[in-house]
Amino acid sequence: MLPVTMSTEPRTNYGKLKLLIDGRWVESGSAELGEAYDPGRGAQLAQVPFALPEEADRAVEAAQRAFEKWREISILERVKYLYKLKEVMERRAEELATINTQNHGKTLEESRGELKRSIENVDVAIAVAYTLAKGDTLDQIAAGIDVSMSKEPLGVFSVVCPFNFPLMVPFWFIPYAIVLGDTLVVKPSDLTPVPMQRVAELIQEEVGLPPGVFNMVHGGRQVVEHLIADRDVKGVTFVGSTPVARQIYRMAGEHGKRAIANGGAKNCVLVMPDADLDGSMSNLVSSFFGNTGQRCLAGANLISVGDVHDSLLSKFTKTALALKVGYGLDTGVQMGPLVTEKARKRVSDYVAAGLSEGAKPVSDGRTLKVLEYPEGYYLGATVLDQVTPEMRIAREEVFGPIASVMQAESLDRAIEMINGGTNFGNMACIYTSSGRNAREFRRRVDAGNIGVNIGVAAPSAYYPFGGRRDSFYGILHAQIDTVEFFTDKKVTISKW
Repeated sequence: MLPVTMSTEPRTNYGKLKLLIDGRWVESGSAELGEAYDPGRGAQLAQVPFALPEEADRAVEAAQRAFEKWREISILERVKYLYKLKEVMERRAEELATINTQNHGKTLEESRGELKRSIENVDVAIAVAYTLAKGDTLDQIAAGIDVSMSKEPLGVFSVVCPFNFPLMVPFWFIPYAIVLGDTLVVKPSDLTPVPMQRVAELIQEEVGLPPGVFNMVHGGRQVVEHLIADRDVKGVTFVGSTPVARQIYRMAGEHGKRAIANGGAKNCVLVMPDADLDGSMSNLVSSFFGNTGQRCLAGANLISVGDVHDSLLSKFTKTALALKVGYGLDTGVQMGPLVTEKARKRVSDYVAAGLSEGAKPVSDGRTLKVLEYPEGYYLGATVLDQVTPEMRIAREEVFGPIASVMQAESLDRAIEMINGGTNFGNMACIYTSSGRNAREFRRRVDAGNIGVNIGVAAPSAYYPFGGRRDSFYGILHAQIDTVEFFTDKKVTISKW
């Protein structure tokens, strides 16, 4: 690996962001401006122009023109660009992680991990070029007749990014589309666009992709809907809330487009009486409070089975309250702020709703103050006990640092609570020392990602990112599944 470098000290304000269209940075003509923040300081970090429809059109047109040439470049040449992208991202890793923490708020260590996962997808996309991108041939299916199947790129795709992983989630898709011969229009989250803005700058300045292969526009719902409706856009990927995922999937179907639409989650983490609490506690607490609870694989409902409740609650709360909350770039911080003041208020309101419905506060993060950063959007680790399945706090996605502690008398009852408590199906985890319990759990729980003695069941890039029910709309999933998403099969039958 090349030495990691920082080009400059991180800026405190990135000004008005630009659009990247056909290899050129363009000032948007839109009068509608959003604001991106440094949530740890509660200060504006950038202005975000909401692209005009004609600007989105120009980005798609540039991508379509580029596609006609890009698809003709040999896959071995396309791979070279990914090798360069990997080298640049590794060399600029600390810079990118710092910007990511600035705009999102997560700790620097979490941003480093996010970047590592992003680069892992570049690695796998490189491997794809030599393996899964291949077609196949069946010789002599009849006298003088052969059949071959090839995988061909489709054209322009739109990647719509979430706020919570500004770097990693886009890279579930970007490197695969590029190496397979497609072109892109990427729309970062309007809350956390600065990390991808810097990646786009590096793609232009140091990777040197041909103009139009990678385009980027900013905006909100209107620009996304405009991109989906464009006849030259062949498909869309989305990660975000369930209502928006459902809407995007419906709209993509109406316009005959491919779609990968990941929605929300309400993940249950089950702890059996035979679990190794002391050995698992750090991992377990991280499931709920890592990334300040703002991830679709975060633990939400902590289900104790049998007589483990009191011991679990005591150790879990003690470990959670020991987390150092503060500015993500400061040394030793273990949990950062929420992404916006609106998010902080929303999560606080869920705490209030839980208490009003009868939950008991073991720790209430609403009282936390980070004295050095009084304007930041901080909320401490919150643990609510005696939560029951019918409470809103147990059923709805909160996306914040809250653990709702529930009780079940048996494994069977716990599985019923997981499968029937909500219609989400992103992740479920079990902590146990019993292989039989683990197997029963794995086979019977209706979720796409399963953890056994793991609190965040995040698949590596060479596996698909699972999801079921209201957590996912589509057939093919993110990461390795996108090989099929970004290509179509052509069958040729020949007689000579």
